Amino acid sequence: MDTTVSLLADARRRLAGAPKESLGLLRTSRWRGDRIVRAGEAWHLGVLLLTDDVVLATGEILRAAEEVRRGYTADSSRARAERRAQARRGGFAEGEVLHIDWQVLDADAVDAGAASGPLALLDGAPGVRWSPNGGLIPLAGYLDEKIGLLRG
Repeated sequence: MDTTVSLLADARRRLAGAPKESLGLLRTSRWRGDRIVRAGEAWHLGVLLLTDDVVLATGEILRAAEEVRRGYTADSSRARAERRAQARRGGFAEGEVLHIDWQVLDADAVDAGAASGPLALLDGAPGVRWSPNGGLIPLAGYLDEKIGLLRG
């Protein structure tokens, strides 16, 4: 029977050479201003981000952009534009896609019967919750589909 750990290891093998996206972390500084700095890279597989050694739950996805003055009708739009500018100030290229607010998941804990973010056991087999309100689906099939899409 496949485990979460073995399915993720197989996914890494199958993804070798496929494009990765950047991971970012917010850094605050009194002198340099807030910025988002590079913290690695991962394959984006829907609700999961897979690095060479860990699996993460996807957080917010941004595209780095220069700061511009605009009128916003919503505070959330203004805050998102500020995070995009923080990524640009942190060294991300204009238009580069990056992930922030991701969460490290524990695949070993899932295999032991606990849930970790969107990962949990489904009838004793690894499963993933593909949306906050969605049900669990088999992780093997989910990875097959997402890897196929990423490989194009």
